[in-house]
Amino acid sequence: MACYFCEKLSRLHELTEEELVWQFPHSVALLGPWQYYTGYCLLIARRHATEIFQLPDGERQGYLDEMSLLAHAIEQVARPRKINYELLGNQVPHLHWHLFSRQENDPEHLKPVWLAIDRAERDPAEKERLQAGTRPRRELAEELRSEISRMEIGKW
Repeated sequence: MACYFCEKLSRLHELTEEELVWQFPHSVALLGPWQYYTGYCLLIARRHATEIFQLPDGERQGYLDEMSLLAHAIEQVARPRKINYELLGNQVPHLHWHLFSRQENDPEHLKPVWLAIDRAERDPAEKERLQAGTRPRRELAEELRSEISRMEIGKW
């Protein structure tokens, strides 16, 4: 059975600037569709694995370091109250983290984002609200790239 993320990684050159945020050595950061959570990104492991312990030690450490750097960039760009990290793989069993920024004014800040996303799958108005966000996607992707570049140079 084909892996959705392995296929996507093989076509990085086809992705738009507003989707492809950064190519790290062990992972790729993509701007996710749910921009109600400003700066929401997915961090996809370059190697196909279903569990984090399946990555070799150095690669696993590098992947987690890349996630930390991406989270720091999201924090600088979105200024959230908190960042939620989720590593699930129930739908796509390829290592990938979801990084959701949670703002102070989120009326559902004590609930998992998946409840709202589940509603969005059934309600077109909710889907539009969660995908729209407060800033253009291209602008967010550019700001995240700029922040990651700045941190990479300074080794944050």
